[in-house]
Amino acid sequence: MQPFSKISQFFSLFLLFGLIYAIPSEKGLIINLENGELCLQSIQCKSGCCQRDSGLSLARCTPKAADTHKCSPWHLYGVYYFCPCESGLDCEVDRTIVGTVTNSDFGYCKDPKDTAK
Repeated sequence: MQPFSKISQFFSLFLLFGLIYAIPSEKGLIINLENGELCLQSIQCKSGCCQRDSGLSLARCTPKAADTHKCSPWHLYGVYYFCPCESGLDCEVDRTIVGTVTNSDFGYCKDPKDTAK
């Protein structure tokens, strides 16, 4: 009975250490990415925006656009050319048919409570 209990204790400790190291950390490898880290989809980023400069550039997590900054209301496959606006701001865009098809309708973030145009 002695060898069985030692094996049982070993596996219990092994399982315990496995559970301790399996607890997710604040820093992510695939999700929960910080600004500046490489990404494939906006859902991976803490900020909610995976942005690239051109069709051939690498996408990185970027903060959402602030008031008066350039923005994009739509994304192409989960990646933006310009990040959407921060919470409470609207992305004012002059939409065109060509711009909608080519994903080139960009605008500027504006506070909807701001009455000055």
